[in-house]
Amino acid sequence: MTKRYSLAQLAASIDASLVGDGECQIDKIATLAQATDKDISFLANSKYRAQLATTHAGAVILCESDAEHFKGNKLIVNNPYIAYAKLAQLMDTTPRSAQGVHPSAVVHESVKLGENVSIAANAVIEANAELGDNVQVGAGCFVGNSAKIGDNTKLWANVSVYHEVEIGKNCLFQSGAVIGSDGFGYANHAGKWVKIPQVGRVIIGNSVEVGANTVIDRGALDDTIIHDNVILDNLIQIAHNVEIGEGTAIAGASVVAGSTKIGKHCQIAGLVGINGHMEICDGVIITGMTMITKSITTAGVYSSGMPHSTNKEWRRNMAHLRNLTDFKQRLKALESLTEQLKKIDE
Repeated sequence: MTKRYSLAQLAASIDASLVGDGECQIDKIATLAQATDKDISFLANSKYRAQLATTHAGAVILCESDAEHFKGNKLIVNNPYIAYAKLAQLMDTTPRSAQGVHPSAVVHESVKLGENVSIAANAVIEANAELGDNVQVGAGCFVGNSAKIGDNTKLWANVSVYHEVEIGKNCLFQSGAVIGSDGFGYANHAGKWVKIPQVGRVIIGNSVEVGANTVIDRGALDDTIIHDNVILDNLIQIAHNVEIGEGTAIAGASVVAGSTKIGKHCQIAGLVGINGHMEICDGVIITGMTMITKSITTAGVYSSGMPHSTNKEWRRNMAHLRNLTDFKQRLKALESLTEQLKKIDE
């Protein structure tokens, strides 16, 4: 059943200034375009300001500079997007991934369970694993030998946590995430690949979120380390011995090759490829489809992905690109000729 909140309650929860009817009842959050009189919406981008005149929202979260453009109930804050995020947490209706310990769950007798642990159907928890208080393990999950999962961490269905992986408190793993699989370590002997056992671990800090089908490989010798408050989107590959600093965010389908160290509070967009053995300093922003082939030592924004163009433009540009060497040689010849002509004139 949906819980209903008064506008006064919501204002108090996000420390907002309330203008309007504090007794107005709110069921959920919605967009300006789709909201009804039982919904609260928000304006975080001025390009949607015109929708304030047509929205049916029971209330709107906005900043002081936009308040005059809406005549209805409003909550005035400094940062509407952060306020929206906080309200979304308060009003979240997402269910638990598990309730109690299901009879079909296989939990080894040596496993240490904290208080109020929930394990769903067909999950497997191997020997000597440790699950902290309020941990939720979804249906079909695997938690390997001697793995440790901290308090309040939630695993959705079919998450695999390999042996000896350590996960901190208040983490969230979406379905299909694989933590601690083997890194891509092989030696070539006479044309045949010889596997190198990956004996490191994965160490994950507190308040880390990992998206669906994202893979974090265990270290070859040392550990792969993901520090506190890192957020990883879906379909990301983090290779062995990578270290990701606190507060860094990586968007979907990006790939980080082995032994790369990424600093704190970096923002890495989707489809980024980062070569192995790189170092990226704190505070770096990398735009989509960028290829990182050397270390970054200065904070800032970096790009290499080519924006789209019409096929005709692209083909013409590629034809020019193939001839760059020839263009360079011709330019050098012209420069040389120009210098000779100058000497003659002198």
